[in-house]
Amino acid sequence: MSKNRNTRRPLVAERRERTPDAPKRRARKTRRSPARRPRGLVGWLLFPFTWALRLIWRISWRLAFAGAVVLALAVFYFAAQMPPIEAMVDGRTRGSVTLLDRSGDVFAWRGDQFGGMVTAEEVSPYLHDAVVATEDRRFYRHIGVDPRGIASAVRINLREGRGPLSGNGGSTITQQTAKLLCLGVPYDPETWDSERDYESDCRRTTIWRKVKEAIYAMGMEAAYTKEEILSIYLNRAYLGEGARGFEAAAQRYFGKSARSVDPAEAAMLAGLLKAPSSYAPTNNMGRAVDRAAVVVGLMEEQGYITPEQADEARRNPAQLSEAAQARAGGYFADWVMGQGPDFFTRNTTEDVVIRTTLDQRIQNAAETALLTVFDQKLSNGSDVEAAVVVMSADGAVRGMVGGRDVRAVSAFNRATQARRQTGSAFKPFIYATALDLGFTPNDLVDDAPLTITIPGSGPWRPENYDRQFKGPVTLTQALYESRNIPAVILSEEVGRELVSQVANGFGIDSELAAGPALALGASESTLIEMTGAYAGILNGGSAVEPYGLIDLRLKGDDAPLMDNVGTGMQERVVQERSARQLTYMMNQVTVRGTGTRAGISGWEIAGKSGTTNSQRDAWFIGFNADYVIGVWMGFDDNAPMRGVTGGGIPADIFRETMQRVVAGQQPRPLPMEVPGPSQNGTLASSGMVADSQILNVLDTILGGLEN
Repeated sequence: MSKNRNTRRPLVAERRERTPDAPKRRARKTRRSPARRPRGLVGWLLFPFTWALRLIWRISWRLAFAGAVVLALAVFYFAAQMPPIEAMVDGRTRGSVTLLDRSGDVFAWRGDQFGGMVTAEEVSPYLHDAVVATEDRRFYRHIGVDPRGIASAVRINLREGRGPLSGNGGSTITQQTAKLLCLGVPYDPETWDSERDYESDCRRTTIWRKVKEAIYAMGMEAAYTKEEILSIYLNRAYLGEGARGFEAAAQRYFGKSARSVDPAEAAMLAGLLKAPSSYAPTNNMGRAVDRAAVVVGLMEEQGYITPEQADEARRNPAQLSEAAQARAGGYFADWVMGQGPDFFTRNTTEDVVIRTTLDQRIQNAAETALLTVFDQKLSNGSDVEAAVVVMSADGAVRGMVGGRDVRAVSAFNRATQARRQTGSAFKPFIYATALDLGFTPNDLVDDAPLTITIPGSGPWRPENYDRQFKGPVTLTQALYESRNIPAVILSEEVGRELVSQVANGFGIDSELAAGPALALGASESTLIEMTGAYAGILNGGSAVEPYGLIDLRLKGDDAPLMDNVGTGMQERVVQERSARQLTYMMNQVTVRGTGTRAGISGWEIAGKSGTTNSQRDAWFIGFNADYVIGVWMGFDDNAPMRGVTGGGIPADIFRETMQRVVAGQQPRPLPMEVPGPSQNGTLASSGMVADSQILNVLDTILGGLEN
């Protein structure tokens, strides 16, 4: 018993320790299932293809995943770089110039015009919907890129024989906005030769560019709301005539804000997006109306307007404002732009407002008169040119036409740039000199054969236009009949140098001929110089500096940066009485002389015609009590005209212009002095009776010219 008691049963733990190690289980090797072997002949034939497909799938989904990650990072990067919307609405690299007429109304724009920021919520709902309906009908249903639109555009391009990326682009509004932003690359003058090169690069269409554009567009969608993207687009789009953004375009074409345009106006504005220059209503109203009708149809089709509204818009298309319709003063605007410093005009980076002397009523009168006379008097196909300047007596230019194409912009301006021989239009300066030296309008001069020996050239024998001689004639008759020999005799007697000084004093800055042909207008001048010189006769003998700029200021500022100081009335050139006597003599030109076709019933008109050798130039410059009008006519290549004299078609243009200028006004008398009888003898080629009078007055005149 005890033995059994002493022998105890081992504990469970002890038994575990004593249990011999169990044999280790062998790790079961994972056996790969053998590659599926092709079965049969067909299997062996298909094996390479199935293997390749499996390989492509394994690579593709990995690449797709990596591409998605890269795309997401790129989109996130662009989204993080987007500035506030306010910094993106005005992307101009240069400023604008707004030109106002004498009444303060806008008549022309230069540079890139920005009318101010408008948001998608602020513009007229018709304009908002017209843009979406025309440019991107799925705008609110995509993430910046529209695969359906791209596929449709590629299909259309290929069907029409173009490259897949040529023609229709299938771009969404977001993509178009990305392109307008140049994918976030700002203009750098050190990188680009010009703004044109920069903008051209922004418009390049390559596959890589389209890919980057799509990524940038998705970045915009991540950074901005749809309405913010549309707001940027509405402010950045170019819409023709220098208008950047719909606010500037609405003001430019319709004289109103983009906030208040009606369906017809909204459709015309939205239609400009396709081709701004081609569809601009100022260039081709018919084409603009047709394009607007297409936009109206899209708006109706997509439910933005009712059929009744669509019919109304088609029946009553948008109309241009009076200023846009007139498009008056293009030559004048270009000339005024040259009167200010380039950094505030042609090369301005600011928005500038220039107040000018232009009178749009007078400008339209000059344009209409020129076109009317040319339509009536010229044969079809003639390319003869003409120019007109209308000026007040103080030199303020009220109208200017620089050529037959009265709507031209940045064109050759024959009123200010063409230097042509003046012919007999120069003669009033000879008579002004003589009158200031004591001659009277009724003094006599001998219209007889004349020979002058010119050193180095031999004898010179001037002739009258009619090749006849009338013997003793008054100075008045010699002027109104435009007789050449009396003018030469008078010029030689008073002295060519003094005549040149008087002409220069009145504003003829061109170099004048040194020989006796000076009296016959052998020198060249511009129409604006000659018109300004005649203004000096009208105002009583004081020179004027023709001007068009009244003041220049930054947009929004009250204080001008510059004004017309130094222009307008200048120093006195001849005595007032001399100018009044000359005005009487020039009045006789239109009453019974070479300028009778310039006369207007009930009005006193003074003027002078001029025709150069071979009728290469024809002039008529004249005035009433308020305005001077200068007209020049000729060919740009200086070819001779046939049957045209200054007293003919140019006088007709003068009359037609003046009649329109004075329409509805009461006639005012000319400031002229009717002369008494002559107290002197006859001036002949050999001498002058009144030599003592010349000597008495000469010192006074020369002294006045030097001051």
